[in-house]
Amino acid sequence: MMKLAEIKEKQLFQKYFLCFWMYAVLGWCYEVVLETFIYRWGFSNRGVLFGPYCPVYGVGALTFLVCFGALMRKKDVKRLNFVKPVIIFVGCTAVATLIELAASYILEAATGAWPWQTYERYKYNFQARIALSTSLRFGLGGTIFMYIVQPIFNRILSKPERKTLNIITVAVIVIVAADCVYTFIIK
Repeated sequence: MMKLAEIKEKQLFQKYFLCFWMYAVLGWCYEVVLETFIYRWGFSNRGVLFGPYCPVYGVGALTFLVCFGALMRKKDVKRLNFVKPVIIFVGCTAVATLIELAASYILEAATGAWPWQTYERYKYNFQARIALSTSLRFGLGGTIFMYIVQPIFNRILSKPERKTLNIITVAVIVIVAADCVYTFIIK
């Protein structure tokens, strides 16, 4: 019989796994909206995989949770009321920039390119891999994520029973595994 601590640890892993893919889908939606409606370049699948997700956003979201989750759980003290959002913004900006830079090198090694090579248009960029304006947007997005989106996801994931979450988790695993087989082996 599983101990209560093991069950809670499994549920936490499941929650993070599902959050990872929810943020990967939201990241894909963000990229498509930005490209299609803001820049008006037209629609293209912004992800590396076939499905509507950009795993780098899932990596970023989980990294934000790991790096800043304890700070977010701290009860506000008068001196932290103003400082905490600034720390979260600066931290998310730095973390997202490092993830984006690392992802560009990993994708270049794996596929020969990375999806955001258009950064050379930005005045302040590094090898078209990272750019100041996108880093600031990711910092703002990370702050919104920590204060608004993640609490909503926490509420959503706390509602279903454990069996329902197990079914959803298995379904996501099967879909993503099939996508990886299609993208990296068949295609």
